[in-house]
Amino acid sequence: MTQSPVGGASGVSRRPIQIGDRAARVLASELARHGGPKTGLLVGAAAGSATLAAAIDALLPDDRLTVVAGSGAGFGAAAALQEHVERQGRWVTDRTRVVETLAEAEPADVVILAEPLSGGADEARAALADLTKLVNAGGVLTVVVPATRLPSGAADEVERQAALYGVGSDLVLRNVPPVRVHRLRHTPAHHAAAHNLLPALRPSSVPLTRGMNIDSNGVAAAGIALGLAALAKAARPKSKLWLVPALAAAPVAAFFRDPQRDVPEDASAVVAASDGKVLGVERMHDKRFGDMEFLRIAVFLSVLDVHVNRAPVAGKVVDYFVEDGGYAAAMKPEAEHNVAAYTLLETAHGPVAVVQRTGLIARRIVQRAPVGSLLAKGERFGLIRFGSRTDVYLPADKATAAVAPGDRVVGGATVIATWL
Repeated sequence: MTQSPVGGASGVSRRPIQIGDRAARVLASELARHGGPKTGLLVGAAAGSATLAAAIDALLPDDRLTVVAGSGAGFGAAAALQEHVERQGRWVTDRTRVVETLAEAEPADVVILAEPLSGGADEARAALADLTKLVNAGGVLTVVVPATRLPSGAADEVERQAALYGVGSDLVLRNVPPVRVHRLRHTPAHHAAAHNLLPALRPSSVPLTRGMNIDSNGVAAAGIALGLAALAKAARPKSKLWLVPALAAAPVAAFFRDPQRDVPEDASAVVAASDGKVLGVERMHDKRFGDMEFLRIAVFLSVLDVHVNRAPVAGKVVDYFVEDGGYAAAMKPEAEHNVAAYTLLETAHGPVAVVQRTGLIARRIVQRAPVGSLLAKGERFGLIRFGSRTDVYLPADKATAAVAPGDRVVGGATVIATWL
């Protein structure tokens, strides 16, 4: 009989929690963004499952994928998996290997647990320990837990490990029931690995059309506005007051628009971290980053600009901190002392910093790239709500500016500097 992939006390849920297409794509996102050649290990998949389909879709010609049958799949699960893989054709069969137990699997760059973890903390800890042994140095382990407020030892254990080793976490509401996907990296990755990555799939960005998304913050804000409109209408049916929040819902959602961008493939290109107008291009020192001289390019974002922030270069997040301050208008010199979030990247050209500064209206900075995570060039990593400013710091002796004050730039697409 097929053994449990992670042992008899794995803590892997045996309840019928369905992993839908959206959650499956998120689970396989680390595999899909890796440019290869790479190895993947999918644990707990079933024949015909959305997770298996997403993992197969992520394969490139030089990739290899090992699949272990699910713990609750029963007798003949491995045979059913093998038959399903063979039906996909020779191309998939040549790159996919099916095994009955985890003991038969070899370490991989990306390990995905397709079954949600539940049960006690000790069981989950044992399951994660077994899986971690099969992750190559610098690789990623992706796990999923039910997104419920009910007490769960497994979810608590995963959250604890995510606090220590997490390099990304996504809530997938479009699943029944909703789930949370965590990506863990127990051994450090080299910053050079970021150059081989594509921008990660972000469930926080809700697709509207083929080229336009709305950040989840916008969906929530629009929902609140419509909720207030409904309450106002119910409380005072004859009043037109409900029109105020109702009419505000669309422009509020539009503020959080998140268009798809074509990132330049030129390895020497540094792209804008945000949309907006270039405020300044200057060489300077900043005590926060030591004695180095930096080339700083500051961009002002009006309330009409896209406010999603993107990584200007590929690199590894090695530090993140927030400095307190005021809320002066972002286009004024006083904004130097505003509340700001500093994300420091380690790159092949030296340290690069992206600074998200608040403005007169902006009071909320969102940063979604934990320390230790790898960012591809042009990858979304956060946003600032309403008017604000984004600064990019580059080593002054390694880069030359490609823009000047007054220029308009497009985040993730406009080349603002080039590496020498």
